[in-house]
Amino acid sequence: MSSDLVSGTSAPVAWPGDDDHRYKAVQGKLLALATALDDATLELEGLRRSMRTNASHTEDVADDIENADLDRKFVEVTNLVAVALGGAAVQVKDLHDTARETADLTHETRRTHSRLYGALDDIRSNRREKTPRPGFFNR
Repeated sequence: MSSDLVSGTSAPVAWPGDDDHRYKAVQGKLLALATALDDATLELEGLRRSMRTNASHTEDVADDIENADLDRKFVEVTNLVAVALGGAAVQVKDLHDTARETADLTHETRRTHSRLYGALDDIRSNRREKTPRPGFFNR
C-alpha cells in the first residue's frame, strides 16, 4: 500500500483569462470546467476511500501494538494517526460534495447558456451580414 498521492492528470488545467466571449468559446470553457470538476470528484472519492481504509488499518495496527505489550505511547500515537486520517477523510468528503455541486451547477449553466443563446448563435453563424451581439438590445 502506497501513501503517495499521485495526480491522475499529467498537467494542471490552465484557465487563461481571455476576452473571447463568443457562444462556442463559452460553451467550450464551461464544458472544460465541468469535465475537470467531474474528474476531480472521482479522484476525491478515491482519496476518501483510501483514507478511510488507511484509518481502519491504522486502528488495527494500534490494537496489534497494544496486544504486543509495547510502550503505551506508540499505541496513543498510532491512534492519533487513525483519528487524523478519519478527520481528513471527512474533510475530503466535504470537498468532494462541493466539487460535485459545482460540477452540477456548471452543467446547468451550460444548458441554460445553450438554451438562451444557441439559436442566436445559429442565426448569426449562418448569415453573411453582421448581426447585433447578444445583449445589444438590452441597453
